[in-house]
Amino acid sequence: MFRMLRMFPVLLRMIPAALLAVALMSPPPAPAFSDWIAVYSIIDKVVFEPSEGAPDRVQLWGDFALARPNDRNFYDAPQRGYLYLSLVPGKEDACRREWNDFRTLAGTGQVVGFGGRNAPRVRVRKAEEKVDKPDVYPMAYGLIKMNDRPTNYEPIRELRALPRPQRSK
Repeated sequence: MFRMLRMFPVLLRMIPAALLAVALMSPPPAPAFSDWIAVYSIIDKVVFEPSEGAPDRVQLWGDFALARPNDRNFYDAPQRGYLYLSLVPGKEDACRREWNDFRTLAGTGQVVGFGGRNAPRVRVRKAEEKVDKPDVYPMAYGLIKMNDRPTNYEPIRELRALPRPQRSK
């Protein structure tokens, strides 16, 4: 018993060295992953042009957080307005399928991500802006519904915090 008491101060001096050894042997923290999604949005309304049957263009109305150019980790503050988009040449059917998925999500308040950062950047247009010269749809990974996942990710949190427009009856 007395021998253990005499060893106690020695053990106390060894604890910091042991903690340092464990810290040095631990792997470094994982780096933050880049986000490849071009647009996070809440879609309120979808308008097909020239018709719903086989549209060549679509207007997506709602709130949009666009990926910042040349920065894989940050998004611009959400903007209310619409995206005016045209088909991707050679991928017309896939574009139309995704556009139909937007119609299903419209008005639900769900956050959805779409497009890839390597696609040309789209532009959020103000409601009063004339519908003209569509951007090419930034097709990439399909639509990614974010309401299925709890998240504190800034662009999604900011979109969810926006007041939703009143639906007309």
